[in-house]
Amino acid sequence: MRAVAPKPFTFTGDTERAVLLLHGFTGTTADVRMLGRFLQKKGYTSHAPLYRGHGEEPQLLVQAGPSDWWEDVKKGYHYLRELGYEKIAVAGLSLGGLFSLKLAYYYPVVGLIPMCAPMKPRTERAIYDGLQDYVKHYKRREKITIDIERFHQESIGLLVALQEEMVQVKQSLESIHAPALIIQARHDEMIDINSATVILQRIASEEKEIKWYEDSTHVITLGNERDQLHEDINHFLEQLHWS
Repeated sequence: MRAVAPKPFTFTGDTERAVLLLHGFTGTTADVRMLGRFLQKKGYTSHAPLYRGHGEEPQLLVQAGPSDWWEDVKKGYHYLRELGYEKIAVAGLSLGGLFSLKLAYYYPVVGLIPMCAPMKPRTERAIYDGLQDYVKHYKRREKITIDIERFHQESIGLLVALQEEMVQVKQSLESIHAPALIIQARHDEMIDINSATVILQRIASEEKEIKWYEDSTHVITLGNERDQLHEDINHFLEQLHWS
C-alpha cells in the first residue's frame, strides 16, 4: 500500500497571531506538524506549505529547485495575509530555516526562528548523502526501481543551487532586523553547527538569542527534545511585539 501523500496544512488558532512553518530539504510538512498543533493550542494559527516535488518520487524532487521552493514559501506567507493575518512570525527547519531568514529580509515578520539553518553543510557530501537517503527510503517504501546513476547526474545542478542559496542568504544577514531565536542541535549530522553562531553574529537584529539542544540531531522538531523546543518557541513568540 502506498503511503498517504503529505499535504500543506493550516491549523487555525483563536488569536490574531500567525506563524508560517517551513520544512527542510527532502522533508515534508510532517516535520513541523507537531509544532503546528502545539502552537494552535497556544492560540496561534499556523500554516505550512509543501515545497513542490517533496513527498513525491525523487525524480520530481530534482526537477524543481530552491527558486521554486522560495516561490512556495512566498505563497505561504501571502496565504496567511489573505486570511487576514497582518502580524506573522516564521519558523523553519534546515532549508526552511534558511528560507525563514530570506523571508525576514524581503518581508515584514514579527520574529523569526531558524532551526538548524545551514550556512554551509557539515561536509561537502552531507547534502548529497541526505538526498541518497531520501531515494533509498522512497524505494523501500514504494517498492519501485530508480536508476541511481541517472538520478545522481540529474541532482548535480540542484546541489549546486542549494550551495548558492546558502551563500546568498549568508550575504543578506546584516540586513535582517527582526527579533530572532536561533535554534541549533548539538549533534547535527547534516550541517556545520557553527552556522548558528554565524547567524547570531551577523544578523542585525537587536533582539536575538541562540539556543542549543544538547541531545538533538538535525531534524530537531521530531527529536527527543521536541517538547522543550515547543516551550522555548512559545516563550519567544510571547515576547514579540504583536500589537
